[in-house]
Amino acid sequence: MSKPTRVHLLRHGQVEGFEEKRYNGQADTPLTVLGRRQSAGFAGRFQYRRLAAIYASDLQRCRFAADQIALFQRAQPVYRSELRELCAGDWEGIPWEVLQRDAAQLWQARLRDIVHIAPPGGESFYSLAERVRPELQQIISSHPGGEIVIVSHGGVNRLILLDALGAPLDSLVRIEQDYACHNIIDYYPDGRTSVSLLNGK
Repeated sequence: MSKPTRVHLLRHGQVEGFEEKRYNGQADTPLTVLGRRQSAGFAGRFQYRRLAAIYASDLQRCRFAADQIALFQRAQPVYRSELRELCAGDWEGIPWEVLQRDAAQLWQARLRDIVHIAPPGGESFYSLAERVRPELQQIISSHPGGEIVIVSHGGVNRLILLDALGAPLDSLVRIEQDYACHNIIDYYPDGRTSVSLLNGK
């Protein structure tokens, strides 16, 4: 059996404003002190693994973790805008409770069809998939049989995991992605996938 490409799919650490549910989206939200500690902890986790590559969203909350991991690796981080979180457009930075009150009709419509309905000026989950999938395939095909890290966001990670599990996009709310979580996916040359860790610590 051919060796798979193993992807360690990580979510960035805790971000400022985490206490109030809101869409950070593509705003360059900084990490909290705890978030920086969480991200720094990834470095030790991979210290004794030889990574073929380290990829990350180009937003600072992901870049920090990638930079920490790279301290003990020969591979240098590669930052990709394609790995950014779903763009929430006009809803970025606004608390959910405000949106539920002031944009109630669209909020409810999006709950009914989160795959295709986007926030004003933002992306739908389907559009996110169209952006992320080609990038992921390029990353995997560039490192056959290697072990790589991808540091990204809750929405992006859910998409990647759903595809790996063969689940439909509208199942995204059924997957948890905590701050600084760790997922492991093996991609085989014949197209098979295997998820061996989900939302791990």
